[in-house]
Parts: sequence; C-alpha cells; structure tokens
Amino acid sequence: MLSLVTRTFPFWVLLVVGAAFAKPDFFIDFAGSISPLLAVIMLCMGLTLTPYDFSLVLKKKRVVGLGVLLQFILMPFFAFCIAKVLQLNDDLLIGMVLLGSVAGGTASNVICFLAKGNVALSITMTATSTLLSVVLTPFLVQLLVGKVVDVPLLSMLLSMIKIVLLPVFIGLLMNTFLSNVIKRVTRWLPLLSMLSIAFIIGIVVALNANNIESMGFMVMLAVVLHNGLGLLSGYWGARCFGYEEAICRTIAIEVGMQNSGLAVALSMKFFNAITALPGAIFSIWHVLSGSLLASVWSYKTKA
Repeated sequence: MLSLVTRTFPFWVLLVVGAAFAKPDFFIDFAGSISPLLAVIMLCMGLTLTPYDFSLVLKKKRVVGLGVLLQFILMPFFAFCIAKVLQLNDDLLIGMVLLGSVAGGTASNVICFLAKGNVALSITMTATSTLLSVVLTPFLVQLLVGKVVDVPLLSMLLSMIKIVLLPVFIGLLMNTFLSNVIKRVTRWLPLLSMLSIAFIIGIVVALNANNIESMGFMVMLAVVLHNGLGLLSGYWGARCFGYEEAICRTIAIEVGMQNSGLAVALSMKFFNAITALPGAIFSIWHVLSGSLLASVWSYKTKA
C-alpha cells in the first residue's frame, strides 16, 4: 500500500494543487510552515543515512566528484541561461537560479531504485550534495544574481545550517545510535516526506494563484528545459568518462532532480512568493519526468 502511494506521488501532488486553487485561503494560512516542513523532510533523509553512506565517498570519490561538479556547475548555469533566453523577470530569474543551485532532490533515491540504477551511490551523492549545498547554494546565488538583488548571504547560510545541516545530522545520529527504534518507522519516512513536499507545493500555488495564469506557461517551459538538460548532461557526462549504464542512470537522476523544496523555502524566506514558483512547478514536473524515465529504463533492463 505504501509503495503504491509513493509511486503515484504525482497524482497526489496534482490533487493538492487542485485543492490549493479551490481553497487558497486554507493553504495561505500555513505560509509560515514551509521552513519547518522542509526541516522535517531533511530529518527524514537523515534518518535513512548511516556513516557507511559517507564512507562510499572515499571509495567512489571520482564518480561522486563528477556528480557534484555537474550538480553545482551546470545546473546553476543552465538555470541562469534559460531564464535569460526566455526573458523571465527578475523574481523568476532568482527563483530559477535558486532552483539550479540547490542539492539533488530526496526523491531521486526512489526514482533511482525504479530505474535500476545504483541506489547506494544515489544515497551517497544526495547526502554529499546536500551537505555541500549548505555553503555552495548561498555562494552560487550571490555569484549569479548578486547584481540583480541584494542577496543576504550570511542569513541564507545560517538558514541552510538550521533547516538542512542540523536536521540531517540529528537524523543520522538517531539512525546510528537508535537504529532498532528507527527501523520500525523507516518505511513511513518516504510517505511523510512526500506529504510535506505536496503541502509545500500547495502553499506556493495558493500564494501564486493569480500569477500562474500569466506566468505559468513560461515558468513550466523553463522548468522542463532545466530538468531535461540536467538529465541529459548527467547521463552523457558519465558516459563520456566510460561509466557503466547503472552509474550513468544514477548520475543523470541525481543531477536532473533538484531539491526544489529547499529552493521554495529559501525563496519564501528571503525573497517572495513569485520567486518560489519555479521550485513549486519543478517539484511536480521532476517527479513526473523521473517516473517516466525510470519506467523506460526499467523496461529496457528487463528486455
């Protein structure tokens, strides 16, 4: 039952989006809960990690390094260029850069499993990029849009520590020292994370109900291009270095699927609701595209 719910996640997100359009006032009342909800998602991620996941960084440092470089060099660059080419306004430019500058998404591990990729490597890469994003995300945002808007670099860094680093670290400690207790709830963690993400999307959609009519198509186009370029560059970047198919798939998914919930939380905290729109739409799209790609790859593997 839980597996069915997680696999049909896009459907539940669309249901929440419909509810947000129908009853925006209900979701707007929870606007202040975005950061706490993201902290819950990061805690759930931490609860699935072990010290072994980080030891793989040393054993597979080249492939992890390649994924990190693609994640934090190409994705912010793609985001900036797409926003400029499509002539998005400054708010959406900032939102796209934030989206491109965050770590890999937590849903990537599930998609990697469905795509017959290397799940252990996926978990390691997600954990590594998440920890690095605490410093790199504020720096990249400052570098790319610092001339467009005043970026509160220090405040953003402190927020990253509070809503990303601390929850992940606490979850890791709990899973290390209370593993027998945590095992009882592990199967529920993906569901809790997905419900939190869906509710965050509902809040942002409710706040942008009017803006979506005028900006929705262009933002959707930008998000589809960004996700597609990430998947392609991840896959073929790994191919160029001669890695096997499972690793190529893993890197593609890690690079192409962003932690859009974090982009939304940072947008709402430091900028405005319009800035959060790319992250909210990406949250819906990358699960749809990732699920479709996983189905194709899984079918090819069986064939």
